[in-house]
Amino acid sequence: MDTQFVWREEYSIGVDVIDQEHQRLFKIINKLFTFKEENKDSQWTCQEGIKYFKGHAVKHFADEEAYMASINYPGLEQHRLIHKGFRENTLPALEQELERTDYAPDAVEHFLGVCAGWLIGHTLTEDQAIAGDRGSPWRSRLPSEEVAAVKKVIVQLVFDMFHLESQAISESYGGEKFGQGVYYRLAYGTPGDERKQEIFMVFEEKLLINTVGKILGLQTNKLDAMLVNAARYTARQFVGRVLEHFPAFDGYELQEENLLSYEQFQEVFAREKPQVSLLFNTGGAGYFAYSVIAPHLLEEGVGTAIAGENAMDEVEKYLSRREAQAAREEAHPKPKILVVDDSMTIRHGMKELLSGDYEVAMAESGVAAIRTITLNMPDLVLLDYEMPICDGKQTLEMLRSEEAFSDLPVIFLTGRRDTQSMIQVMPLKPAGYLLKDSKPADLKKEIDAFFEKRKA
Repeated sequence: MDTQFVWREEYSIGVDVIDQEHQRLFKIINKLFTFKEENKDSQWTCQEGIKYFKGHAVKHFADEEAYMASINYPGLEQHRLIHKGFRENTLPALEQELERTDYAPDAVEHFLGVCAGWLIGHTLTEDQAIAGDRGSPWRSRLPSEEVAAVKKVIVQLVFDMFHLESQAISESYGGEKFGQGVYYRLAYGTPGDERKQEIFMVFEEKLLINTVGKILGLQTNKLDAMLVNAARYTARQFVGRVLEHFPAFDGYELQEENLLSYEQFQEVFAREKPQVSLLFNTGGAGYFAYSVIAPHLLEEGVGTAIAGENAMDEVEKYLSRREAQAAREEAHPKPKILVVDDSMTIRHGMKELLSGDYEVAMAESGVAAIRTITLNMPDLVLLDYEMPICDGKQTLEMLRSEEAFSDLPVIFLTGRRDTQSMIQVMPLKPAGYLLKDSKPADLKKEIDAFFEKRKA
């Protein structure tokens, strides 16, 4: 990974006391990296340096919160919770790893990488929001204790209704595809109030067959109209029982429901950040997701609303569209490409460039990429080199450490031109390098050539 974290003007929020402290934290991390590279990373040196960084960071958090309080910043409590999470959860976990490994070089590098990545990411998002330069990406999320309450209710309901043990494997599900899925939207509101609460339930097809299908006694390995309709009503009962546990939803009634294609569902997640977005694994039975999006965020036209008089027709149309799409994919399968980049502009630009010939998925971080790859293995990964928290090199290291992903083709899509960066990742066997500032036609040509070579 990079061994220097250079302060950039884009990190500045225009508040001297905060900007100066951020720069000091950067310098401390860089000094620790210097010690490590010069083989001065004795346990004592690391302990003292890390202790200094931790003490300085904790003091900076207190000073930053005091500044926010002085200007009556409305996001103070959310910001304080993020600081608390880093101080009470992230740092102690990293320190335990250091102690357990006797300050092994890999553990020290992990500590510094996580701290530096967290600092950069936090500075570019939450701290920029203090100055009003951009909105916090977490403002639409419920507080962690409320998310935990929703998670607990869902796990219990899955056991009560289906006798399945489930586990939340992600609290930040971003709409990634996991196998063949059914995407179901329910809109709840109160009479006389135009505001709606949008709830999305995503079911892996085999989960519906293993649960609702078995309850109905259906001997089938694929969806049919009866199973989809039964799943709709089961999902409505399930969501209704979830809402019963939360007083804020008293009086809410189901006003609209839709069956969506994956593309329609994906567009929602590309536009909006949900308040709650959980991904669950039920062991061998399959995956499901539960997401809540705030009122007024879903645009019109996502699909025909299902009502009593058109329910059968809409389900039949939905299944027909799925079958037609599956037939097209089987007759003309498109190679799958995952684009991993923290820039939304790059992600969507590559999707627009490639989606005519390829099935394109997107991930905004290394962690999201690994989750997406686990759920839906691509044929090629286009990986950004420079990302906060977990950069491209670290992401590829994690992939190569797993036997299932050891041969997954990865091409770095980067703005870097220095040969040293390329030399550092050569042992990880990337399939190539593409420069972001290349002409779109040239990028497409290189990717086409990669797949043509694989065919040959």
